[in-house]
Amino acid sequence: MSNNVDELVDFDDDEVFPQANEKAAKEAEPTTSKKADNLGHVAVHDSAFGDFLLKNELLRAIGDCGFEHPSEVQHQCIPEAILGSDLLCQAQSGMGKTAVFVLSVLHLLGKEDENHTSCLVLCHTRELAFQIQLEFNRFKKYLPWVKTKVLYGGTPVAEDRNSLKSPFHVVIGTPGRVLQLAEEKTLKLDKLKHFILDECDEMLDSDMRPDVQKIFRLTPHDKQVMMFSATLSEEVRSICKRFMKNPREIYINDRAKLTLHGLQQYYLNLTEQEKNRKLVDLLDALEFNQVVIFVKSPSRAFALSDLLNKEGFPSICTYGRMPQEERIAKYKQFKEFKARIMISTNLFGRGVDFERVNVVVNYDMPDEEVTYLHRVGRAGRFGTKGLAISFVTGEADNKILEAIRAKFVVPLPELPPQIDPATYMTT
Repeated sequence: MSNNVDELVDFDDDEVFPQANEKAAKEAEPTTSKKADNLGHVAVHDSAFGDFLLKNELLRAIGDCGFEHPSEVQHQCIPEAILGSDLLCQAQSGMGKTAVFVLSVLHLLGKEDENHTSCLVLCHTRELAFQIQLEFNRFKKYLPWVKTKVLYGGTPVAEDRNSLKSPFHVVIGTPGRVLQLAEEKTLKLDKLKHFILDECDEMLDSDMRPDVQKIFRLTPHDKQVMMFSATLSEEVRSICKRFMKNPREIYINDRAKLTLHGLQQYYLNLTEQEKNRKLVDLLDALEFNQVVIFVKSPSRAFALSDLLNKEGFPSICTYGRMPQEERIAKYKQFKEFKARIMISTNLFGRGVDFERVNVVVNYDMPDEEVTYLHRVGRAGRFGTKGLAISFVTGEADNKILEAIRAKFVVPLPELPPQIDPATYMTT
């Protein structure tokens, strides 16, 4: 299958540790699922990472990062994960789902795993794969024997083949490249213990699903399976559970409206011809640390970036068909705060985390409500403040706007003439 399968539009955000502590988990219900209080985003519980009895090396790494209290999803999921349970987890963006599998896998890896690949993490974009590897490397600081490898299309496959001559304990990748290397036995999965899907709805409800299934069949029958996402429909939940044995199902704010607390959301009715001038005026008037502007096509991303640079607003852009080295370079440039304005297709709508983003602009409205949620979730994360502004043009955009209001129970009023920066800038 072509490596282009890695370049799906659309994906969500998972900071490893939210800044705001959350409410303790409710008692488990008689079913397999645990459901959290709808106000968990602002409440505080008394648990600490030490309560999980993680390896001392992990606790030291966590302490070095300055983290003390787990988020609600971490509080509920990590104890289940380190017991080896299959796990299906849905939780809002920014609640720390990535840390659940990173810490759990690192805790469960032992010296007996030194000579083979024990963990495979599949995700749907190259940037997300790169980010997950960074998190594994961050928390294995005092476990220097653990080796990680990232695999994705757009890089020379010969280099991957050469590097895989020595085993990597944790492999993170996109399905196209992973399947290619696994089928030719360059990537050996016969002793795999942990099979993880991040953004599992995007992985299993798309043309990536056949590749994921083929990879899954190349792994041992007896393994731990964990899947995570911010959005899981009933249909996708059913698909996920076909890969699992008696999974623990943990849904934070299950069936609650997935409102992003701390995020102000507005719209503007504009003609297509009015968009550019309004965007320039907004960038001139608003105070922002970093801003992400979403458009519907690569050509529009490139053209808008060029326009903003000419108007004195230095910006960069990224999209799926961009050469791989350039894509990763743009990701790192923005992540490291070397650029403040990023124009993107839905490529940066899921999974990747930019902690300084406090303004999101939908220059082009998304086609679906869920995509809207993932896009605006780049700002206002972890209990911080943020601002999202959507340009609405025509009947189709207005229908999406009404669908968003209904699904996520947000008023989404028209943008007022002035907004107090204190309401969307976190000091």
